[in-house]
Order: sequence, then C-alpha cells, then structure tokens
Amino acid sequence: MARTRTLYSCTACGARSPKWAGQCPECGAWNTLEETVEAPAGPKAGAAQYAGDAGVMTLGEVALEESARFTSGLRELDRVLGGGLVHGGCVLLGGDPGIGKSTLLLQTSAFLATRERVLYVTGEESLRQVALRGERLGVAADALEVLAETCVEAIIEHARQRKPRVLVVDSVQTVFTEALQSAPGSVAQVRESAARLIRFAKQTETSLFLVGHVTKDGQLAGPRVLEHMVDTVLYFESEGGSRFRLLRAVKNRFGAANELGVFAMDDAGLKQVKNPSAIFLSRHPEPVSGSAVMVTRDGSRPLLVEVQALVAESPAPSPRRVAVGLDGNRLAMLLAVLLRHGGVMTADQDVFMNVVGGVRVAETASDLPVLLAALSSLRDRPLSMDCVIFGEVGLAGEIRPVPNGEERLAEAAKHGFKRAIIPAKNAPRQAPKGIEVVAVQRLQEAMDAAFSI
Repeated sequence: MARTRTLYSCTACGARSPKWAGQCPECGAWNTLEETVEAPAGPKAGAAQYAGDAGVMTLGEVALEESARFTSGLRELDRVLGGGLVHGGCVLLGGDPGIGKSTLLLQTSAFLATRERVLYVTGEESLRQVALRGERLGVAADALEVLAETCVEAIIEHARQRKPRVLVVDSVQTVFTEALQSAPGSVAQVRESAARLIRFAKQTETSLFLVGHVTKDGQLAGPRVLEHMVDTVLYFESEGGSRFRLLRAVKNRFGAANELGVFAMDDAGLKQVKNPSAIFLSRHPEPVSGSAVMVTRDGSRPLLVEVQALVAESPAPSPRRVAVGLDGNRLAMLLAVLLRHGGVMTADQDVFMNVVGGVRVAETASDLPVLLAALSSLRDRPLSMDCVIFGEVGLAGEIRPVPNGEERLAEAAKHGFKRAIIPAKNAPRQAPKGIEVVAVQRLQEAMDAAFSI
C-alpha cells in the first residue's frame, strides 16, 4: 500500500511546501503554512469507467425517505436535535469548561446503552474518572462500553470490532491521527481527525457525538471547517452562577436550527426543565415599576420572560445605555422612537435593560415590552401583573405584527395571564379563553392601554 506524505499548505495562496516555514515561499505571508496529508493517487482510470447515466438523475427521481430516528432518552435533547438521533448523523457539542457537556453525553450514553450498543471514548479523563462520574449521576453503567484512547486509528479499529450504534468522542481536540506529526489540538489534527471519524460514521451508519472545546470568545476551537463537516452543531450556554443550562442548535441538517433545550444542573446531573417559562418568569408578590412580561419564541417554543428596566437620572454628561440579553443598538433606536412618537425624553437618563434568567432575546417582538418597561420605570408606575405584551415597533411609531401570534397568546393564557397588549394584525378571531386582547396600531395607543388601569 502506498504511503501518505505530509505537506504544508498555505492558507493564503494555496502553495504547498514539503517543510514548515514561518513565511510562505510563494506569497510571503507569515504563519499561514498548515500541515496537511496527501494520499497518493490510485491507478489512473479512463473516462469510460465513470461514464454512464447511473449517477445522474433528475430531482424528481430521487427517492424521498424519512431519516430514521431514535430517541436519546432526553426529551429536551431530542427537541434540539429535531426529533431524535439520526443513523449516520454527526453532532458537534460545544460549550465552556465545566458547563456539563460530558455529563449530558454520559447520561445519554447510559440510557442508549440499555437499548443499543454504545461506545464512549474519553481522551481527557481516565476510565476511573468516568466511572466515578457515572456513579455520582446514578446511571446504569453495566451495558455502557468505555474506552480511553486518543489515536483516531485505534478508535476506529475498536469501533469496527464492536460495531456500536452510537459513538461518543470526548473530545475532538484531544485525539490525533498518526498520519500527521503535529500535536493534538492543532488545526490540522482537529480537521483530519474529525474527517476520519465522520467518514467512518457515514460508512457504517453510526451516530457520532463529538465534544468540542471553545475559545475565550465562545467559538468552537479549531478550524471553522469543522462546523461545516458535521450535520448538527449544538452549543451549551449558561449565565455565570446559574444552575440552568440552555442547549441551542445553531446548525441542523435534519431539523430546525436555533431550537432550544433547557436543563437544570444539580448533584445528580442534568435534569430536564418541562416548563421553561416558569423559571424565566419571576412573579412578584406585588406590582413593581420597570417590569414587563413578554412572550418570545426560541425555535418552535414560546417562552414567557420578564423584561426589567431601570431608568434613573444620569449624573454624567453622556447617559448610559446598557442592555443585557437584548441588542444595545436597537435599545437606542427604540428610545429615539419613544421621544419622537411618544413624547417621552430619556436623553438625560441612564437606561438599563435586562432579560431575567439569562435568556438572550434577538427577535423584534421585544420592542414594545422594552419601551413600556422603560416608561414604567421612568414614571414609577407599575404595569399590571396579569398583562403580557409583545410587538415590533417601527420607526414611524407603528406597532407591527410578529410571527405566531396565536401561539404566544395561548402560552400566556396557559400561565394565567388575563390581558394582552399585541399588534392589531396579530389579533385572533377568537381570543383564548380567559384572556382579554387589546390590539393596538400606534405606540401612543399601547402607552394608553398599558397605563389605563
């Protein structure tokens, strides 16, 4: 068998060199040579070998089959994955150190091992450490197969012998391939090791989980192409000191992206949160100023969250605008709309906005509750505790509709809210039982409706 050889390719111009150098000899760029593996070409074949119509067909001739799925044992994880695991699907799970990546996958692997053959490969911990974590989590460990290995060739060989249905590699930054001379964790090693594992998973219809480290900026460490190689990319998120963990899908070839799963971390591991609105919504014992409740959508799930505002006179010549969980630039724009179309000036006030629970709201449905919460704090007039608000605010002062208005109203009614201030075009033909719908078209109408009680 012909041997592979190592080359160094320039990421700027593509030139190849047999040795590493700090500067590319072709284009002169610095620190752009990366190690790559070049496999020798096989015997040359004529064009007739590839000719024929076997590989070419019209789109209508392609057989449409639903991807076979099986449950992971965690409803929240299945939701984020789009309904469950897919045979041959490759999932990349990233998150900060200690956030619960290994805990989640160990719990999932232990459940799957009671039904399917699962191989859990650890490259960061010893088998004893994994066993101690399993004992602490109280998982069924008798059927789960574990392996402490960092060589990709050895991992694949064990997997070919054991033929697992699910393969977990924790983590991809610790494994290496013998075809490269660079250290584990380097760009070339991560790319080549992941490519070989993914190729094995596709060939054998094995569901693959890869754990990925993240940088201080919150991005997955290693080459950006790693996210393009896998089918699904999941991120674990958490606010500092919070016991709640948010699992978010940023890419999913087999389901909707941006789905959200909610977990709570305790001594016994990660627990699924069945009603996320209950943890993100803090019901005060009595009305307080600067608080508004909105219904946001994260993926396909409506969530009730509380938006809090603090507006106070600024001692500085340049008042501050601070938004936590919201877009700061959009907050500044909304305050300008409030001045122009609501007649309320905040130019001499510090404005602080926060979404309770560490949730980040990126959709425009938060515009109206943000403005009404700020107005409530400025006037020191609490909004009604049983009132929910959502709607987009345009630069002309109009209240624009948002998607899935009826689902948002149903979620609010389920949690006992009696009143809803919403865009006029989101008003349903028949409101959910027990909730009064106040449809508004202009910002001034929304302000009058919010403080009319």
